[in-house]
Amino acid sequence: MNVGLIAHNEKKNLMEDFCVAYKKILEKHQLYATGTTARHIDEAANLKVHRFLPGALGGDKQLMEMICRNSLDMVLFFYNPVTGGKEPGIDEISKCCDRYNIPIATNIATAESLILGLANGDLEWREQICP
Repeated sequence: MNVGLIAHNEKKNLMEDFCVAYKKILEKHQLYATGTTARHIDEAANLKVHRFLPGALGGDKQLMEMICRNSLDMVLFFYNPVTGGKEPGIDEISKCCDRYNIPIATNIATAESLILGLANGDLEWREQICP
């Protein structure tokens, strides 16, 4: 399955820890991440990640293009709800995921639920709509 990963600057360490903890599950899937997040994941967990541009330079748009093509099966977006500025926006990405029925987790609790569901095969219904 294709998993999109994105994390605001204040949440990069959380994404690293998450990917280290769930490396055995994640390494069985195709991972896509914005530039800096991808680098953090690669360095911390030694996972192969398809790397987009950094979020502030358009990587979030590249990730959204995959969502709009229904090419991602789930998205993990660890965001800081009080951050503004150049950080990628959760609103656009979550609306896009909702439009295409792509599960999205925006915090560690929902991310763990999704990743365990991924490991159990609970997201195989995505293969039915996106062969």
